[in-house]
Amino acid sequence: MDVQHLHLGPGTTNFLHESAMTWDQLSRAINAGFESIERAQKNNMQLFIGGEMGIGNTTSATTLACLLLNEEPILLTGSGTGLDSNGIAHKINIISQALSLHKPQINSPLDALRRVGGFEIAALTGAYIHGAQSGLPILIDGFISTVAALTAEHIFPGCKNWFLYSHRSAESGHDMILKALDAEPLIALDMRLGEGSGAAIASNLLRMACKLHNEMATFAEAQVSQKN
Repeated sequence: MDVQHLHLGPGTTNFLHESAMTWDQLSRAINAGFESIERAQKNNMQLFIGGEMGIGNTTSATTLACLLLNEEPILLTGSGTGLDSNGIAHKINIISQALSLHKPQINSPLDALRRVGGFEIAALTGAYIHGAQSGLPILIDGFISTVAALTAEHIFPGCKNWFLYSHRSAESGHDMILKALDAEPLIALDMRLGEGSGAAIASNLLRMACKLHNEMATFAEAQVSQKN
């Protein structure tokens, strides 16, 4: 397994007080996504699946989605890994404070990503953009990856035409983000996970669909279209 460690920093900074990333960190994170597409093409891959892992990254993803869609956090904020109602209320308050700080200064989707995104969201965004540029289909997995897809579409309009969506997350706000992308996921199993887990299930559906399309006989070949 080819595992690469890209040290962009000990973590993003607290977006309640400053931008989450520097422009250099953002550029390097996006480039990491670009390079993952290059490796996929070099190995003759026909589908790219990006996963993510993190603690607190539904907060970053929700804040970014609020900026891109110009929506209030109460409409997009969910429980993440299992917050109760008090935890969700606190999460909404944190996101609202971040929006108050950053929104007046943001002049582009890329700047929104820099100010409130995470390294993993930026890397996924880069991969999705370059995948679309390269004509490589992308299977989007879960809430955070869908926010990265939304970000990619805002930065590079039209790249969503190369996106497929694995599952409808139980996370609040996912439906609104999917609607903004004109997206319909393949499965809905009330999963909260991203990490590529839903895509691992949905990829089998894609394989079966391709097999049916390529190997199923036509009516003429099966001689069922002729009248007696």
